[in-house]
Amino acid sequence: MRQTVALPLLAACLAIATPARAADPAPEIQRPAGTPQAVGTVHTLRQIPEACARLEGAFTGDAAQPYRFAPVRTSPQCQPRARFVDIEKAKPSLAAGWKLNDIIRVPDAACPSRQAVVRVWRKPGSATPPAADGQGQSRIYLQEAKQQAAGAAQAPSLTLFAARLDIEGKGCK
Repeated sequence: MRQTVALPLLAACLAIATPARAADPAPEIQRPAGTPQAVGTVHTLRQIPEACARLEGAFTGDAAQPYRFAPVRTSPQCQPRARFVDIEKAKPSLAAGWKLNDIIRVPDAACPSRQAVVRVWRKPGSATPPAADGQGQSRIYLQEAKQQAAGAAQAPSLTLFAARLDIEGKGCK
């Protein structure tokens, strides 16, 4: 009799202790939590070179919005092969072809029980670079590209990236 009560009780305790995001699929990139960051210190969360962007974030010290992050263009000369899109417009889901690419955890140095969690989603596109030639270079020739574009029913799509911020843990006073 004692075992039949203990197992459901154990299962209930584990269900309560499991975070709400446990349903997230395994991300493509596995990484440990980052180093704790001080309030006001701007830091790079992740580089996305194909989108010519990096994600920058900072703890604000504001209880209403304890952390902020934004994609920042890396260089005006960079030619993006992917796009970073707004998470609210993209609404990434596995059913729509999106993949959970990365989960970035950044602890708050001033409040160890709280961390910023940025989930980066990726939707693969159909655009691929041309094969390397004899010199090892991928080259696109204007006339050939125009002919291929005219003959294609649909232009190839770029890879899309989107990111969502969540604050996990208890706030400090």
